[in-house]
Amino acid sequence: MNTRLFQLMAACLLSAAPAAAAPGAPVQFDGKTLLTIQAPVGSFSPAARAQAIGERLQKLSEDPFAKIDPLTITESEFSSDINAGDVPIVAITEADARAAGKPRQALAAEYAKILQAALRQSRHEHSFQQTVIAVGLALLFTAILAAVLRLLQIAFARLRLRLEAWRGTRIQAVRLQKLELLTAQRVVWMLSSLATAAHAALALVALYFYASLVLSVFPSTRAVSAALFSYLNAGLSAAGGAVAGYTPNFLIIILIAVLTRYALKLCRYLFDGIQSGMLSIPGFYREWAGPTYKIARLLVLAIAAAVVFPYIPGHDAPGLRGISLFFGLLFSLGSASAVGNLVAGVLLTYTRAFQAGDRVQIADTLGDVTETTLLATHIRTVKNEDITVPNSLVLASHIVNFSSCCRGGALILHTSVTIGYDAPWRDVHQFLISAALSTTHILADPAPFVLQTALDDFYVKYQINAYTSQAREMVNIYGELHQNIQDKFNAAGVEICSPHFSALRDGNRIAIPGDYLPKTYKAPGFRVFSPSHGAAGAGDGAQFGS
Repeated sequence: MNTRLFQLMAACLLSAAPAAAAPGAPVQFDGKTLLTIQAPVGSFSPAARAQAIGERLQKLSEDPFAKIDPLTITESEFSSDINAGDVPIVAITEADARAAGKPRQALAAEYAKILQAALRQSRHEHSFQQTVIAVGLALLFTAILAAVLRLLQIAFARLRLRLEAWRGTRIQAVRLQKLELLTAQRVVWMLSSLATAAHAALALVALYFYASLVLSVFPSTRAVSAALFSYLNAGLSAAGGAVAGYTPNFLIIILIAVLTRYALKLCRYLFDGIQSGMLSIPGFYREWAGPTYKIARLLVLAIAAAVVFPYIPGHDAPGLRGISLFFGLLFSLGSASAVGNLVAGVLLTYTRAFQAGDRVQIADTLGDVTETTLLATHIRTVKNEDITVPNSLVLASHIVNFSSCCRGGALILHTSVTIGYDAPWRDVHQFLISAALSTTHILADPAPFVLQTALDDFYVKYQINAYTSQAREMVNIYGELHQNIQDKFNAAGVEICSPHFSALRDGNRIAIPGDYLPKTYKAPGFRVFSPSHGAAGAGDGAQFGS
């Protein structure tokens, strides 16, 4: 195809060109964009024209005998044609000039200059000298890669040997108190696996850079190298942009964490001072310091979490919202009893119903409080049984605290005994008080006292009341007190008719243990009286002994 024929074809195509211009298409050559074709010619779109121009440039670059210096511009009525000798490269039309906003001849001169420089550069890069240099650089990069891979292999091999040598010395088993979670061998294996993964990752990074560098020294693969570097640059730019964009939020989170830490330290300092007695607040008791600190710490952490949450990446993600809604629904449906126990625990704390170590009776449970939490109260009974009572049940039951009065006074222990009307009540009082004073942990001051609580049909009901400061020993005190009451009454020869019984005294042995009776004691015989004498003549009756 000669130059004149090319001009005629361009003119014919130009006469049939549509009025509307298609979007521009870049002309690619040796991985570079030289210029942009914005106007179509006839049925040829800008993309088709750009592709044809790139193919012509490629053929000229690969043909060592093609004349590329200088490029000439041939003017015609309809176009300005850029040629390499007799080979046409591109025809600049009036539509191209209007799209570029320049005169046609100026645009053709500009394009010719760009194409001239590109062809010269391509011819230079494809010369024998440049090919030898490129091969040398590729061999150099290969040697460097081999050295890097060898160094990585040696370094990580030494690291694995060092980890194995540290097993049992610097690398110990992971324990949770007495429970061994991970053995030393397992820890070494995990660290060796991490080292292997790091070795593979670094080797892949080295191979990636090696491939990019080797491909960049050859003109035909330079576009692939540029693509690889662009991928890496895009990833690093995205990561750097994300880090830079998140840095203000990260600084705010750090500031909130620091303020939260010092707020917790301040709360701890204040409540420790209250608990130790160095700081006092009117109406605030020392035993409230520990539970109040826990509540204050929970509130501080909750407020800090609420403030930090908007600065956490992905806090507004729909998935996270769905998970939060799901767990919120589960908590609201399944934690009614737990919340009730929690509220009851707080109320019990601030009502000062009992403390750890107190002897209490909650409903039918009698024992010592071993631990109080916000959810449950733990009690150890006198039979050494551990009972856990939910705080909601504790709050709903009546609570008897036997130890609270012992901290500033004394507890009154009481028990009842029934004695017949024939025993003088003053003597009974004396016997009961003497039995109480003989009992361990019973206080002489205040002195024990006796109440006559009932005058029943067959006996008088006496109640002995005695003071003690050892509420936790009340079971043993009661046992010893009952023993002493029996001893005192038996020694005095007074029968304890409790609850009551009927007896025919004539011919029956007295209801007192033999150790408290004279050795010569014998059960009396039966006495029989004649009806004519009656009770008044009791002395005249006959008596029959055994």
